[in-house]
Amino acid sequence: MKQQAVLIVGAGPVGVLNALGLARAGVPVTVLERGAGISDAPRAMVYHWSVLDGLEKLGLFESAVDRGFLKQGYTYKVFKTGEEVSFGLEALEGKVKHPYNLHLGQNALVELALAELAEFPHAQVLWNAEVNEISQDEDEVRVCATVEGSSTQLAARWLIGADGARSTVREQIGADFEGMTWPERFVATNIRVDLEAHGWPLTTMLIDDRYGAIVSKIDTANLWRFTYCEDESLPVETVAERMPEYFEAVFPGVHDIELVDYSPYRMHQRASSTFRVGRVLLAGDAAHATNPTGGLGLTSGLFDTFILYEALAAVINDRAEESILDEYAKLRREVFVEKASPAASRNKSLVFHSSDLQEVAAVMAGLRALSTDSDALLDRLMFPKTLETPSLLVEQSTPAAATEAHV
Repeated sequence: MKQQAVLIVGAGPVGVLNALGLARAGVPVTVLERGAGISDAPRAMVYHWSVLDGLEKLGLFESAVDRGFLKQGYTYKVFKTGEEVSFGLEALEGKVKHPYNLHLGQNALVELALAELAEFPHAQVLWNAEVNEISQDEDEVRVCATVEGSSTQLAARWLIGADGARSTVREQIGADFEGMTWPERFVATNIRVDLEAHGWPLTTMLIDDRYGAIVSKIDTANLWRFTYCEDESLPVETVAERMPEYFEAVFPGVHDIELVDYSPYRMHQRASSTFRVGRVLLAGDAAHATNPTGGLGLTSGLFDTFILYEALAAVINDRAEESILDEYAKLRREVFVEKASPAASRNKSLVFHSSDLQEVAAVMAGLRALSTDSDALLDRLMFPKTLETPSLLVEQSTPAAATEAHV
């Protein structure tokens, strides 16, 4: 059983981008993915401006922009009254390198990253690779897996668990997934329709306690994401049967909607009790899970990635002490628990559970006031940057904290 440098479990964006970063640093890496290929089920698709520097450092920014599109605006709309408030990211111009968000399905980002990864002979991806057991000692991590139906033993100096909220890696290292699960079910749909022709902005947060939703354009071929919330006690097997009611209520008069795909799932606000046990590290949804309102789950996972691959490569190449990985685990957990998760919870409450129209009117008035208060607008727009942890290899100032958490 030949020892490798790093094993990564999970070929989602966090796993593959960690692999790419390590491979670029000259570190041999193998990714194990239990699926047969890239999942194209509806998943995250908005990349806040704050993570685009990291994608550029990995050499993915230009190809990602070519595949997706850039956008600067948000719209909040009250379902019951039709009131709308919009604001944009123009206030960031001249202050940050990339003053816009990127829209791109995460499956497309993974495809782009895998194409880059294939250029490195010391990197490989094993599909249909199910991890069954993990053990470790002071020198290595050992993995028992089923790869293409055959029992396989692998060993490495380090292992990154990026295998999602139901992480086998997290379970194997004995970490608890602390937090709570929401009593509602989210239903993420990909629909093909020209909503712009029907007056819909590129991103709308639709506020309502019954028909609250996130409506956002994914690509330039009129693929849109429509995510709504339903009672978790309703049969998951009949989600599709209930879907037309939401379409008709939210998109009245729009009759040419093509349902491309959908994914019902439970929502969590949870964090692993630790992000490191010995030679095993957790990142992305394996380390923390949040409801998707505001796109803070993917943002958090990418910020995990940007400092983890850099720190781990430095340890492997004898440029840093192993203690730097404890710092990774501590800081990334703190950021999620103290900032990302509470912000996502407040976002969810506003969009999906606002029943008091007077309270909603006050929120909309506050949003409208941003058009005349440049400092407040900039503070709001800077929030995604506060989820970043600066490089652990050089001294950098900590990003200024925003006063509130926002979508």
